[in-house]
Amino acid sequence: MQIPLQITMREMDRSDALDAAIQDQMRKLERFHDRITRCRVTIEQLGRHQQQGRQFAAKVDLRIPGREIVASHDHHEDVYVALRDAFDSARRQLEEVAG
Repeated sequence: MQIPLQITMREMDRSDALDAAIQDQMRKLERFHDRITRCRVTIEQLGRHQQQGRQFAAKVDLRIPGREIVASHDHHEDVYVALRDAFDSARRQLEEVAG
């Protein structure tokens, strides 16, 4: 992976498995646009809800020449689903830019 990748975890412990999932999602994005110059990923565990348990938010901030793409997915009980959905949103935006 040639793209500088910054991963931030908030209100949760960092895990090798989550880091690997983020890197895997980033490799998939590289297939849709080869000029991504930066990627910042933020995963946050939101306050516990009494009935719903843990909730997570994932945000992907990409930079391509002349444009910044921000995609997020909030409030999912599975951190990996929140991450996947945020990257899916980023992918759709990259596809629109690539035309």
